[in-house]
Amino acid sequence: MDLRFITPSLRKLDLAGSEVLAACTFENERPPHGVAGLVDFRLAGRVSNLMLRGDISGKLGEVALLPGKPRLSFDKVLLFGGGDLGELNDRVFGLIIEGMLATLSGLRARSAVVELPGRHVDAIEPDRAADLLLERAASRPEHDLWTLVEPVDAQRVINQRMIQERRRVRTL
Repeated sequence: MDLRFITPSLRKLDLAGSEVLAACTFENERPPHGVAGLVDFRLAGRVSNLMLRGDISGKLGEVALLPGKPRLSFDKVLLFGGGDLGELNDRVFGLIIEGMLATLSGLRARSAVVELPGRHVDAIEPDRAADLLLERAASRPEHDLWTLVEPVDAQRVINQRMIQERRRVRTL
């Protein structure tokens, strides 16, 4: 899996050029923040309204599929429930990533723009998030490219981790 990066802004999302956008919602985060919040803004509060109606709860394991076009450049927007944001740990992060990988495989989406769970509030460090992502993606060669939504400083950390991982794999 190749990783690329964009910064978290609507303008950058508009230019991303991918079929699928994936982000998380959390049970205790109302209104949604991060990429889910940007999507909510662009869709005129649609995500918030779905949350108010109980159609999107943010519970761990939940997956909601929304149409992105014409207001977003993506055909599909996937919102993954992350549970309670305060309880996000390596195990929960891994479960969400595995759900993302499986869902994107089921959609036959080889590339996607993804905000990793909890990264919008630094609930998990960028290098740890990269490690957990790469561990889970290693057994899924059907994913060609993920464009991660990260601030510039986190992009550098994750990119450095990817370089270290490639070196480690080459020496095996």
